Amino acid sequence: MTSFLGTGVALVTPFKSDFSIDFDSLKHIVDFNISNGVNYLVVLGTTAEPATLSSSEKAEVIKTVIAVNASRVPLVLGVGGNNTAEIVSDLKTIDLSSFSAILSVSPYYSRPTQEGIYQHFSAVAKASPLPIILYNVPSRTGSNMVPRTVARLANDFKNIIGIKEAAGDMVQAMKLLQTCPEEFLVISGDDMIALPMILAGGTGVISVIAQGIPAKFTEMINLALAGHVNDAFEIQYKVMDIIDLIFEEGNPAGIKEIHRLLGLSENHVRLPLVSATSDLSTKIERFLQGFKS
Repeated sequence: MTSFLGTGVALVTPFKSDFSIDFDSLKHIVDFNISNGVNYLVVLGTTAEPATLSSSEKAEVIKTVIAVNASRVPLVLGVGGNNTAEIVSDLKTIDLSSFSAILSVSPYYSRPTQEGIYQHFSAVAKASPLPIILYNVPSRTGSNMVPRTVARLANDFKNIIGIKEAAGDMVQAMKLLQTCPEEFLVISGDDMIALPMILAGGTGVISVIAQGIPAKFTEMINLALAGHVNDAFEIQYKVMDIIDLIFEEGNPAGIKEIHRLLGLSENHVRLPLVSATSDLSTKIERFLQGFKS
């Protein structure tokens, strides 16, 4: 489980102007993150726009990331949804040999009860050959996976090793730390409160902004894990504005605009998402011009 300490990055899927996948840019983004010190990469998480990717496109994304990573950092694969039977089937058919864990989002749209969420992940845990990191993101799923449900899953299934907690609620994060087993990983899924979550006992972050400013954000996370609180907060206050900006018009429009400005990729997203406006682009560019990485 030490593979998932520190900074993980939820990779985007870059697109060309015709909205086909830009695999060359994907390679550049992977290299950019690894060379700047991130600890692991998440493939086909929600930031990757997987809802708009075909099965064959997902397979090519996986193949590309595995090849360019070349075993340099651990890889986590996003395998989640609101069709439990389909996820179970995927876990039995996808080649997971190059991955260290899966990240599985709480069922969205259906808004199951806590018992429904428990039974869903019970089925996933029984089917998964890899460790599982749960993903709680109520703003996207429409339901909150509460700490008692997470603790129940963590105690009942040894291959459920952690949670990416993105409720944006520090009290809920502390309740997870209080009630889950000591070795259970509580990973921030919210860039803005990753630092306080680590200081409360969390183990790191699965980040969006880190793939835009990987060296500095990873430095902040490492400082926090080492207990260098003041130095970590010095960076926190420098990056807060850009964290707000990249989510101002939805994810991943903002982070893709950073990649465009850095020359890593174009900024296209697939409908129903739309690219960053010129106003947001100007604000992001202004920040980057004054930012010392």
